[in-house]
Amino acid sequence: MTNPFEDPEADYLVLVNAEGRHSLWPVFAAVPAGWSTAFGPDRREACLEYVRTHWTDLRPRSLIEAHQ
Repeated sequence: MTNPFEDPEADYLVLVNAEGRHSLWPVFAAVPAGWSTAFGPDRREACLEYVRTHWTDLRPRSLIEAHQ
């Protein structure tokens, strides 16, 4: 069995939490508490591209806001 987080043929969601952190999530798994869907479902590569273009500052949102 392959890792469900690395299957290039599977569909995924991009999840985001309150701190702005992103996570690739297989569509068959329930979205965990504290996370919401930002993108998808779509293929793994499309979800990774979404993360690359939308999560450009890897600092937690609270740290970003504290330094503005």
